[in-house]
Amino acid sequence: MNYTTFEDFAISEEIVTALKALRYFKPTQVQQEVIPLTLKGKDIIVESQTGSGKTVSFGVPLCESVSWEENRPQALILVPTRELALQVKEDITNIGRLKRIKATAVFGKTSFDTQKSELRQKSHIVVGTPGRVLDHLQKGTMKFDKIRYLVLDEADEMLNMGFIEQVEAIIDFLPKQKQTLLFSATMPNEVVRLASFYMKNDRVSVKMESDEASKPKILQSFIRVQESGKPKQLLDLLTVENPDSCIIFCNTQEAVNGLYTFLSKAGLPIDKMHGGMVQDDRTAVMEDFRKGRLRYLVATDVAARGIDVDNVTHVVNYDVPEEKESFIHRTGRTGRAGKTGVALTLVTPSEERTWQGVKDFAQQEITEIDPPSARFVQHHKAAFEKKLQERPVIKRARNRELNKDITKVYFNGGKKKKLRAIDFVGTLTNIPGIDADDIGIITIQENVTYIEILNGKGHFVISEMQNRTVKGKALKVHKAKK
Repeated sequence: MNYTTFEDFAISEEIVTALKALRYFKPTQVQQEVIPLTLKGKDIIVESQTGSGKTVSFGVPLCESVSWEENRPQALILVPTRELALQVKEDITNIGRLKRIKATAVFGKTSFDTQKSELRQKSHIVVGTPGRVLDHLQKGTMKFDKIRYLVLDEADEMLNMGFIEQVEAIIDFLPKQKQTLLFSATMPNEVVRLASFYMKNDRVSVKMESDEASKPKILQSFIRVQESGKPKQLLDLLTVENPDSCIIFCNTQEAVNGLYTFLSKAGLPIDKMHGGMVQDDRTAVMEDFRKGRLRYLVATDVAARGIDVDNVTHVVNYDVPEEKESFIHRTGRTGRAGKTGVALTLVTPSEERTWQGVKDFAQQEITEIDPPSARFVQHHKAAFEKKLQERPVIKRARNRELNKDITKVYFNGGKKKKLRAIDFVGTLTNIPGIDADDIGIITIQENVTYIEILNGKGHFVISEMQNRTVKGKALKVHKAKK
């Protein structure tokens, strides 16, 4: 069967409506293959390039299949990085928002107790990094007896980062009867072994061949540079290229810090991101870059995997990646959604051997270019500096249309006042014109509760709740701050 629209999958109207609001109109090739197989309950191994739409391909069937009434997690998605955990959680929440699907993200370097509290509440789908998920399982703070779906996303990267033993330990915790989906951009032997051991014998393999139509449109080039003049040579390249949105990749935190300082002094609207930063700062930087408040981001490979930012026009490998696979994932941040991107790699004499290995692995046409002359750089400088002075155009959030009729409402009472979701639902549905379909995700914390009110009825609910109580308790009620 040809799946030319999401309606063709015979999925819930709420999910189709959410997908349209998110500007997903036509399934990608991997979505056409994976969604129907997943809905049929098949174990699937998917080998597909970055930027092919993998998150939607498993997010749609998960949101379709989990039961809203069940409070315990029914699906577990394992990812290699904290940034990817947050992004997948957001994507799942958006896809399942109108079905009130609650997704919870758990990862390291953030409060274990906060995550423990969130996992005590209704959580349909958990997204997490292997170390922190295993920690919750071992300490009994995450219930796993109802898990029917396991997704291993970016499996090759989890292998590269040394997570494979933790992944196997997690699988041993989970019920034997479950559906497993494994996604990987490459398929090294260890990932194949993992699949053979832990997936059903009748598993289905899906390999997305990169034909000309589906292949990312990335103009690849490299330039030989000397180590001593590398920062200045990069600035010359950026002046000539004058990108609208650019990620610059370095191999180490020290290199990121140094290059960030150099480019900041040159006046570029830039920030940095690496694993040595606290998570809140990393999240804030990524949000600024995603929205277009920053034109440049200098980062380690924490920004290379799975991070979806619209309209990144340029990727620069300031350092040749030490892992060959990282080259594919770094350059895959551009040339997405049918747009053409530019990828530049700087190669020093000490990196020649590594670069040859990367080129052999990538099997792409990569053109060597000459350094721009001083005269050529000067010719482009006025346009470059003009763009630096322009006010950034804030990008439209993908979920803006979806969220326009949703109001997040704050109540100053939670678990300490012995309030439960059913108490809030009972109170709200007693308001004339409000029924259960108008109530979205409910998040109850120790002292506060947040409830999403759907269908444009948020302000009406806030007004009505000024003179009503929840379980006999008068609460302050207002629109939640961002």
